[in-house]
Amino acid sequence: MKVFKAILLIFLIMCALITCLHKRILVSIVIFMSYSLVMSVIWAILRSPDLAITEAAVGAGITSILFFVTLKKIHIMEKEVEDEESRS
Repeated sequence: MKVFKAILLIFLIMCALITCLHKRILVSIVIFMSYSLVMSVIWAILRSPDLAITEAAVGAGITSILFFVTLKKIHIMEKEVEDEESRS
């Protein structure tokens, strides 16, 4: 179990760093979703199911949907796709 906890903590730190340092916003949002899911697993391991459910629902669910809607409204997702197509 200690190895599993260590792997989760390392993955959590990696997700946080990648979210902060990645240049593409869409990738950062997806990594942030995985950060929230890993954090909810950690809360469950710590025997705090109320926080685990809240983290999964709010962190990975509602917040990510709001990020995607915001990106769609400000047209950043289309610009990133167009930039990738022009590079190919």
